[in-house]
Formats: sequence, structure tokens, C-alpha cells
Amino acid sequence: MRIPETPEIADGPSQTGSPVVATAGSPDPAAPLVVLLHGRGSSEREIITLAGQLPPGPAYAAVRAPIAEGGGYAWFANRGIGRPVAESLADSVAWFRIWLDATAPAGRPVVLVGFSGGAAFAGGLILQDPERFSGAAILYGTLPFEAGVPVTPARLAGLPVFVAHGDQDRVIPAELLDRTWQYLLTHSAAVTHARRDPGGHHMSGETLGELGAWIQERFSFPARPAANGDTVNNGG
Repeated sequence: MRIPETPEIADGPSQTGSPVVATAGSPDPAAPLVVLLHGRGSSEREIITLAGQLPPGPAYAAVRAPIAEGGGYAWFANRGIGRPVAESLADSVAWFRIWLDATAPAGRPVVLVGFSGGAAFAGGLILQDPERFSGAAILYGTLPFEAGVPVTPARLAGLPVFVAHGDQDRVIPAELLDRTWQYLLTHSAAVTHARRDPGGHHMSGETLGELGAWIQERFSFPARPAANGDTVNNGG
């Protein structure tokens, strides 16, 4: 289904203060919120287009990352592809949380959807504070290992997570993709919906359809599952 609303862009400084945000979907400030996090070198204007192919009902917000890079923006400085500089990631997480906590006070369900570099940023957010979120989608990217956030056993216990990887992905190092896959499906204790695509570093229509169904399920049953350590593996 497509969301009929035209995305709205709220301009603001990208390095300090309030971020630039594109919105779509429900205008209700109490509606469940899906935050879309773009990849490195992209922007909020590109990823907000996904909202038109995701379930109606939630509010959608695409946030522009704070660091200008390559004609677009990035969430953190890298020490290698998929390897955030810890201090840079921490600064961006703190900056983002100021916006999020003002936009979605405690009690409003929030799901993160991150692609590539946005996936690593979403991973940093949930690993820092898993109780804050109703779920997260880690799409064609890696968790931020060795970047100052805890990646310990059962860190994400009970948290719904959607992970999708491309078998032919040549952008994110294979060892980081493998480590992310194994952690989310085993040691994290997240309730994980996992999907492997035969393609590369891009989102397939099939993945987008499964993501939409997963988002709908999150908000049909907004309470987080009990943190019992069980992991549900679907796909790949």
C-alpha cells in the first residue's frame, strides 16, 4: 500500500541543533513512529520514498545524518568500511537522541529502519539502549562492532529485529556481515526475522514486502516480548 501524504521537509542545521527531517504518514503526534536512517552519502529525501511502500498508519520520519559527505551525509566517521570511529558514533547518537526524545516521548512506540551506514547507526542506537525501541531493521549493513557500544550476550533480549543481507554484497566486508548475522540470530537473544537476498547491496522488492509485514506486526502487537532469550529465525 502507498501512503497518500506528500513527504514534508523540515529544514534545520545539519551539524548542530535540530536535524533536517522528512516526514510522511500519520500526522498524529501519538502515532507509532518509524524512523528511516539513510546510508552513507545519501540523504533523508531518498529514503523517505520508502514510506510510500510501507504500511499506512504509522508516522514516518527520515532524518538527515549530521556529517556532510560525498554530496550526501553520513552518520559517523569511519576507520574502514563498516567500522565507525567510536567517538564519532557516540557524538551522533547523543545528537540524534535529543531529537528523538523530543519527538517521541517515552511511551510512543519507535521502530528504526536503517540501510547500510544507517543500519550500523540503528545498531548503535539499540545496542546502547535496547529498552528505548520497539524494534529495529538492520538492512544490508553491519552492527557497529568495536565502536564503543556493548555487543554482549543477550544484549537485545526480546527486542524484535529484522535483518536482511544480500548474498552478493560487495560493499560491506563479508566478515562484518557474517558476524552481524550470527550475533543477531544467536548471542543477542533478539527475536530475529532474517532474510537473505540473492542480489547485492540494494533492497529487493521481496525484502521490502517482508519489512512492511514486519512493521505492521510490530504495531499490531506493540508490547515487546518478554526477555526470555528465545530467538525466532525466519528465512536464510
